[in-house]
Amino acid sequence: MDITAYLVIGLIVFIALVIVVPVVFFIYLYFKDDRQKQHAILRNFPVLGNVRYLTEKIGPELRQYLFNNDNEGKPFSRKQYQDVVKAGKYKERLIGFGSDHDFEAEGFYIRNTLFPKQRDELKVDNTEKVKTKTYKIDKDGLFTRKEHHEEKLVDPYLLRDEDAVVIGGQTCRTPFRVKGLVGQSGMSFGALGENAITALSRGLGLAKGTWMNTGEGGLSDYHLAGNPDIIMQIGPDLFGVRKPSGEFSWEEFKKKSEMDQIKAFELKLAQGAKTRGGHVEGEKVTEEIAKIRLVEQGKTINSPNRFYEFDNPSTMFDFIEKLRDVGGKPVGIKIVVGDLDALEDMVATMKESGKGPDFITIDGGEGGTGATYQELADAVGLPIQAALPVMDEILMKYGVRDRVKLIASGKLITPDKVAIALAMGADLVNIARGFMISVGCIMAQVCHTNQCPVGVATTSKKLQEGLIVEEKHYRVANYVISLREGLFNLAAAAGLDSPTQFKRKHIVHKDDLGRISPVEEIIHAAVKAQHHK
Repeated sequence: MDITAYLVIGLIVFIALVIVVPVVFFIYLYFKDDRQKQHAILRNFPVLGNVRYLTEKIGPELRQYLFNNDNEGKPFSRKQYQDVVKAGKYKERLIGFGSDHDFEAEGFYIRNTLFPKQRDELKVDNTEKVKTKTYKIDKDGLFTRKEHHEEKLVDPYLLRDEDAVVIGGQTCRTPFRVKGLVGQSGMSFGALGENAITALSRGLGLAKGTWMNTGEGGLSDYHLAGNPDIIMQIGPDLFGVRKPSGEFSWEEFKKKSEMDQIKAFELKLAQGAKTRGGHVEGEKVTEEIAKIRLVEQGKTINSPNRFYEFDNPSTMFDFIEKLRDVGGKPVGIKIVVGDLDALEDMVATMKESGKGPDFITIDGGEGGTGATYQELADAVGLPIQAALPVMDEILMKYGVRDRVKLIASGKLITPDKVAIALAMGADLVNIARGFMISVGCIMAQVCHTNQCPVGVATTSKKLQEGLIVEEKHYRVANYVISLREGLFNLAAAAGLDSPTQFKRKHIVHKDDLGRISPVEEIIHAAVKAQHHK
């Protein structure tokens, strides 16, 4: 055939693809949707109705990548997301030409001093370097991006021994000494896949000075993979420390407490930020998960929303005392602050009895990596910046603040947010979603479907193939080390030689009209309002 024949055939194919195929497709949609009775808009407008549903389906992606500006978007803005990615991938927090932060909005600010601390004046332990890998960009074009890994020895930015936070120092045979102020919040194996848990474990172990909370799903080999310090969480269904009948097993608990990697235990009250009973479909209860959780394989799990072992502060404290006596290690509780009267009763009981937890994790109502109902997520529990200082105030009021450490949790994914939480009363900070982002999370918000497209919040073997542990664990280490370095930078700006010295006086609140209020006044006003109810 000559060239003319090829051109004619090409033209026919082009017309078929561009005109005929779409026309046939639209005719198909018209006759299919014109007869259905479920959707009114499709029945009246078969073609345009499908365009509407398509746009609605891809709306979150359009907003995230095209229409929201860098400071919009929930639960995290594009800027917040990129801050985590840059810290993990490049160990980089430098920016140019000024901040994108919305300075007209209300918020908390750190009070800098006229005479900040020099680097050599900071009380930091950088004696043992961390061997990690970071990316270096070779070319960043419009359609191409080339970068490569580079090995790097970095400073760990740990606290000095004398500044380490000690949990259970006066109550336990084996206290938990922490030389970094930031750790991983509870995320269970099963909610996250084995690749994500392994990458987190190895990264946290590499960074040192931090900890890994198992979540309520029990202790797995994947949590142990990187040899990090571990806080084992125990939820109301007692996964990992239960008898076949569902009762608490002191034998299983003792086995766990004898493991050197487990440094403390945490009782999760009312499912933390989820404030409901847990639910796992039977098809997800594999042989491996059943063995870890000590449950029956293939059987649906509906967890209670509170422990049957206790139902008031006194009986809870008695249970904690026995756990501490048997295990010899610190025992804490994880709560969402809501009913301040009930919390005050609990703290009063701590004062009267001399008993109580070694630490309290305050889970802000805005937190929670797990699935829950919309009404519980949106309206139950105070956010962390309201809950934390009030809890701190109540503990000081009853003279028991020195007996208990406070761990804050709830969207505290950057150094400035961590520093503000420390100033508001936290001794330590937990992060969940920041660490998820560090191992590849793109905020697709399908964690509860087992269809996470990047292999983080899924047990699908196929989807997990995209998450390479060897690569991602360096990002975890870089992220947590970057957070610690940022904390020391902020401490120096405030005239402090260690971030452990942040107090309420080091931050102020600015409202949307530019008025400045000391945090102390805000907290006292909140507590006073509670007592006048």
